[in-house]
Amino acid sequence: MNSASSLIEQLLLQPHPEGGWYREVHRSLQRVTTPRGERAALTTIYYLLEQAQLSRWHVVESDEIWHFYAGAPLELLVYAPHERKLQRQVLGTPSSATQLIGVVPAGHWQAARSQGAYSLVGCNVGPGFEFEDFRFVSALSEATSHFEGELAQYSALL
Repeated sequence: MNSASSLIEQLLLQPHPEGGWYREVHRSLQRVTTPRGERAALTTIYYLLEQAQLSRWHVVESDEIWHFYAGAPLELLVYAPHERKLQRQVLGTPSSATQLIGVVPAGHWQAARSQGAYSLVGCNVGPGFEFEDFRFVSALSEATSHFEGELAQYSALL
């Protein structure tokens, strides 16, 4: 079995601003028009979280599909701010407690953490990911009011 450090080296991963490690492996040549401007139709990355790392609460303005590849299960938290509804998805090898794929609709808040030594996943974003379409939830003026009640237990991910 590969260790996190060997996967980081083998897959040529770099530090990601939200936490963890990543590398873009595909950016579609097909372009689409969005309200935010022209974007690649689809982008794909490898993403690895080690046990002590977390994917901080953030929001992306496109749909994102997470695919589990290897390691420990990954806890993916998805929050619909307009509905004040939290969904917890656990990605891992198929079982009654885990699933291979997780979905984050555009505009929903998301955060993740590995439930073991590391988790290796892939993420597809469509329309394609651009850092200008990415924001940390902690920078949003309304964020504080959401991290009371149900979300309070996940405020450390801010």
